[in-house]
Amino acid sequence: MTSPSAPAGIHMGTPTGRAVITAAVLGSGMTWLDGSVVNVALRTIGDDLDASLAQLQWINNGYLLSLAALILLGGSLGDRLGRRRMFIVGTVWFALASALCGLAPSAEVLIVARILQGIGGALLTPGSLAMIQGAFVPADRGKAIGAWSGLGGVAAAIGPFVGGVLVDHASWRWIFLINLPLAVVTVLIAWRWVPETRDPSSAGHFDVPGAVLAALALGGITFALIEWGGPAAVWAGVLGLLAAVAFLVQELRTKTPMMPPGLFRDRTFSASNVMTFLVYAALGAMSFFLVLQLQTVSGYNALEAGLATLPITVCMLFLAAKGGELGSRIGPRIPMTIGPLVMALGTVLVLRADADVNYWLDVFPGVTVFGLGLALMVAPLTATVLAAAPDRQAGIASGINNAVARAGSLMAVAALPTAVGLSGAEYADPRVFDAAYPIAMVACAVLLALGGVVSWLTIPPRMPE
Repeated sequence: MTSPSAPAGIHMGTPTGRAVITAAVLGSGMTWLDGSVVNVALRTIGDDLDASLAQLQWINNGYLLSLAALILLGGSLGDRLGRRRMFIVGTVWFALASALCGLAPSAEVLIVARILQGIGGALLTPGSLAMIQGAFVPADRGKAIGAWSGLGGVAAAIGPFVGGVLVDHASWRWIFLINLPLAVVTVLIAWRWVPETRDPSSAGHFDVPGAVLAALALGGITFALIEWGGPAAVWAGVLGLLAAVAFLVQELRTKTPMMPPGLFRDRTFSASNVMTFLVYAALGAMSFFLVLQLQTVSGYNALEAGLATLPITVCMLFLAAKGGELGSRIGPRIPMTIGPLVMALGTVLVLRADADVNYWLDVFPGVTVFGLGLALMVAPLTATVLAAAPDRQAGIASGINNAVARAGSLMAVAALPTAVGLSGAEYADPRVFDAAYPIAMVACAVLLALGGVVSWLTIPPRMPE
């Protein structure tokens, strides 16, 4: 079978346009689904595999670590070797690693499998968005990105619901095994319908030292945050910081950097990524703590905890594409400012979740408001990041923004439990967890508010045509 070549430009509403969006949503949706579905299953995984809180953090963060560390390399590979090609390779890799996750006999094996899963995600995630940016005509990119953001956001938001059903009525292992048939469908659509695009000016060499240093930096800092107080934490933190400095030096000196420093000379690109880090740090930590609070303190089972976040799914499904259209019409500054502030309000509203929780009064208003803010923000943020970079660097620009988002979640989930006084098996103690929960939620609200302020001060009212 021959693969399609890149056309002059694809339009929304055409069969090829729908196929590109479908493949991109299915592929990136698997990574977002696994990023959110695991939170619901953590308590059950901990009981089944006799895992400590630190191991549960690594089950969550091992995936984010390899994803954030290598996603820049994945974007660079896509720009140079073909975005569709790397998307397909990443999807197959992700599926095989998911199978290993589903068969893992111990917490240690599951952590390793999650790290491998993140590598696959690093290959396919930047390609999913870069395929859209490279294939669609400029006039339709905002709408296409909005559709991708909305449907992909649904995959992330529906994760807790899917996880709850599978954990309560089958096994936590199926939250990983379900990726296999999804991957098969994704590969078939991408191979048959998605045109190949690449950056013709890309060099043939890859920044392997940069990828290694990025992994060491994130790994060392994450280990130090999770194991804070342990004998190796300080040394891991020092190693991580030194590797971070060496990574920046490497990117400035090499001729083929996986994170081109020139992109950050654009103020909008830099500001959008700062805002991304703040918002996604809060998003990752809020999801982590809310789901555990509902299960540990409020007495919800996995399915009930998953259903509790369903309003976010509904908001993303029906409003994210509208958010993209609004950003195209009025410019990105307002939605990128108001969105995080609305999310901060939603986070404050779920502070009421406790042992005597009333879902409709204490949880539903907060998660609904949070979902409205997320739907307003996501597509304009993504479109702004890509518009601030040259089209030929769409893959690496997408990779950088995804890496920043995952790094934000990674750092927050690693640092906040220790910062609020949780360690060992205390995540299973309702009294201890209930005391830590409001502190964590307030921290998330502050991060979101800061993201809104950054947007107002730095994002232009309108992007240049």
